[in-house]
Amino acid sequence: MPDIRELAARVQLVIFDVDGVFTDGRLYYGAEGEELKVFHVRDGHGIKSLLQQGIQVAVISGRSSAVVSRRMQELGIQHVYQGDDDKRPILEKLLKKLGLSADQTACVGDDLVDLPIMQAAGIAIAVADAQPEVRAQADWCTRSRGGDGAVREVCDLIIEARNTNG
Repeated sequence: MPDIRELAARVQLVIFDVDGVFTDGRLYYGAEGEELKVFHVRDGHGIKSLLQQGIQVAVISGRSSAVVSRRMQELGIQHVYQGDDDKRPILEKLLKKLGLSADQTACVGDDLVDLPIMQAAGIAIAVADAQPEVRAQADWCTRSRGGDGAVREVCDLIIEARNTNG
């Protein structure tokens, strides 16, 4: 099997889950019922770096959130899909739209709902605090927990691999 950096050098699209990957997975609600989320600024820098390298970025989240829409727009992520736990058909439509194959993708998740798209991707990546079943099926695991720099680690891996092997 190829080294993880060889696989990462082929990546043209990175797909991220949100809750538990971009965030620590906890849900925060204000007194008026407003939803609050905490995003790590270094993750945002990593995303912008991927986009500057010409790598496509997508978010596929089972939950719908205006906060997520706003943050992803700030980061320049054009492919944002929310509110559907059946993520595999979304992945297939996205690949067709972008003219990419599954082996050109990396998928980052933390929970069982992410497994179908992780298994379809060229590289399956789990955050450090992902469910054990998810970590067991991942090709690579971050050292950082979701919401604490895991997204940045993934971005750095892919950029470094492309610059070294690409």
